Amino acid sequence: MFGLELELLILLFFCLLAACAFEFVNGFHDTANAVATVIYTNSLKPWTAVIWSGFCNFVGVFAGGIGVAMGIVNLLPVELLIDQNVYHSIAMVLALLFSAIAWNFGTWYYGLPSSSSHTLIGSILGVGLAFSFMPENDGGGAAVNWSKATEIGFSLLLSPIFGFSLAIFLMFALRRLVKDTDGEVIFKEPHKQKPPPLWIRSILLLTCTLVSFFHGSNDGQKGVGLVMLILIGIVPAYFALDNNINPDSIPRNLADIEQVVSRVDTSSLSVVERQRLRNTNSRIDSLQAIVAADGKKIPSEKKLEVRRDVLLISKEMNFLVNNESVAMSKNDAQLIKSSVDSLRTFTDYAPTWVIFMISISLGLGTMVGWKRIVRTVGEKIGKQHLTYAQGASAELVAASTIGVSTFLALPVSTTHVLSSGIAGSMVASKGIKNLQPKTIKNILMAWLLTLPVSITLSGLLYIFFRWVL
Repeated sequence: MFGLELELLILLFFCLLAACAFEFVNGFHDTANAVATVIYTNSLKPWTAVIWSGFCNFVGVFAGGIGVAMGIVNLLPVELLIDQNVYHSIAMVLALLFSAIAWNFGTWYYGLPSSSSHTLIGSILGVGLAFSFMPENDGGGAAVNWSKATEIGFSLLLSPIFGFSLAIFLMFALRRLVKDTDGEVIFKEPHKQKPPPLWIRSILLLTCTLVSFFHGSNDGQKGVGLVMLILIGIVPAYFALDNNINPDSIPRNLADIEQVVSRVDTSSLSVVERQRLRNTNSRIDSLQAIVAADGKKIPSEKKLEVRRDVLLISKEMNFLVNNESVAMSKNDAQLIKSSVDSLRTFTDYAPTWVIFMISISLGLGTMVGWKRIVRTVGEKIGKQHLTYAQGASAELVAASTIGVSTFLALPVSTTHVLSSGIAGSMVASKGIKNLQPKTIKNILMAWLLTLPVSITLSGLLYIFFRWVL
């Protein structure tokens, strides 16, 4: 299969299984974020809620696209993504998966709503940093795509603050808008046997559906990105490029890039920057030669080389456009962007079967092990039982935040957003004293430790696997 030796074929299937395991653990770790409110407000029976959430997660993975997946992949240095040593790629993938699964499983075991997004991103940063000490990285490549890391970091940092604040606002808005008999019901502890009023139950069911769907559309893409790293690293001849796209557009895009580059005034650039520009021209020439020689179909043995050239051209063009010392018109900058985006369609993709495999893993994972986190989210964040209004506010905040983040192709932590939303709704009810200090302390500790632990663990595992493989 794929022309691989038995040893590599076994490693390929093992890596794919590990990626599915990561998404499965992600599913049962994060299910509570969607179902805790409908369960604790008696809007749905537990198993009904979990099965429905699993189905919505499954659908969400298919609807989410691959923007977040590629954002995760592109955190890694380009030099690591185009490493032609298969065993180096396997070491990278195993380090990412093992560190992420270990931390996710550990925090789930202790019932802590930790972020799978932070865990995976920390693991990627750890591998990137460890790669900087490898002999093949001679100092010319950055350890991590820091511009992308900063963009993602802001998304992960601001989303829980936004969730906390917006939940408080929604609770105050509900108190002003709902003042009749229903208002007396939705702000009090739910009856243990009776479902809520129909209108609030409908809202809770809708928000549960939206959180589950958007969780699949955002978190599911992280698993898709991992699988693509595995496939491109081990069998690049089949997966380095999207075989369904005709390469006819490549010469035109390269010609547009060449025209813009030729208009750049190099006198204002440093020696290093001029060398980078020459390297870019060399990559363009290399890619043009491959496409010109091979016509409408790129040979299997050239696909990784084409991918390498596209990624390096993309990297250098991004540097050029954002370099303040380069005088470039808006039209030229837009032409560069559109040409690079067109080239990236060949490299930034995922086969349907990969998306289906991850959606199944995430959907099944939502139906297992959800009780630990549900109990923390529903009972231990605040000192009072979760009310209908609090559940609706927290989930509406989570659904809208995750949906916007997916649209912007930014990974966001469902756990952080919903936990912050519930905390905000509790504060809006009776002030800061309504939070349980011990639980909040444990959650914050898990949040703070996630990045440094996952960075350290994945970095050490990468070095270990590089040594043994």
